[in-house]
Amino acid sequence: MVQRPEQISRRLKLRQLNALVAVAQWGSMAKAAEHLAISQPVVSKAIAELEQIVGVRLFDRVPHGVEPTPHGRALLKRSTAIFDDLRTSVSELESLSDPTAGELRIGCEESLSTGLLPTLIDQLTRRHPRLSFDVALGDPSTLQQRDLLGRRVELAIMRIAAENLDQDLEATVLCHDRMWVVAGMSNPWARRRKFALADLVNERWCLPPPDHPVGALIIDAFGRIGLKPPQRSVTVGSAQCTSNLVAKGQYLGVHGSLFLHFIPPSVRLKVLPVEFPVAAPPISVITLKGRTLSPVARLFLDFARQVIKPLAREK
Repeated sequence: MVQRPEQISRRLKLRQLNALVAVAQWGSMAKAAEHLAISQPVVSKAIAELEQIVGVRLFDRVPHGVEPTPHGRALLKRSTAIFDDLRTSVSELESLSDPTAGELRIGCEESLSTGLLPTLIDQLTRRHPRLSFDVALGDPSTLQQRDLLGRRVELAIMRIAAENLDQDLEATVLCHDRMWVVAGMSNPWARRRKFALADLVNERWCLPPPDHPVGALIIDAFGRIGLKPPQRSVTVGSAQCTSNLVAKGQYLGVHGSLFLHFIPPSVRLKVLPVEFPVAAPPISVITLKGRTLSPVARLFLDFARQVIKPLAREK
């Protein structure tokens, strides 16, 4: 029988919750013990004590180790949040004496990680050399579910529509980006001055998959003019790979203004003079609702606004 919350809270110890998180992460008592640099019996004892305190089994044995029970997963979710808050608290204590020092765990969508994020980190750390960053890359879904809700990062930068944002997250819009059809300089369309999006439907395209934010935009754009989307000659979710391939001349692609601003001069692309009839979701900083940002995160967010504001005016 599960005890009352106040009874449990008086008996719980952080070392027990630490063992819980490690066993769940590594899938076995032995691997958890190795990771924590303690003996396996110490880990087993901590889990046994925890199960006795809460009154339910927290792990089931499986062929290759152990896995959390439904009760274990529930406690694990809250334990992860506890340790995340502790890390943030320690970082805040450190930054009280110097708010420009500390570590920021940040997530970023791939297309923004090749230009925007490196620029922000480079310029901010030139001003404040004691800052450090731990960066996780992923698509918007992964960044939301694995990194933000799993509290692996404090904030994430991504392109996302409000309706695709998890209810436990909130967005701070950095800018509204514009999408462009692009070609390599040697592509015949790069020399044409007057044509429409419909004229390009049968060309060779390098595009993200349909479930990618930009891939969905392209389907919508051609649907607006009454056409099926173009066939994907190359399907790739990486904006950097797309730009490198399109620059070689065979393919057309679609990129946002912010991405194009940061591509290196060696990747020569031509923005084609066609109207892209769909507005892209805004580029936003996503955070957990109700979570107070650390001083380092607030510093980064304010700096990102300063850097992006003049870029947004260029579009």
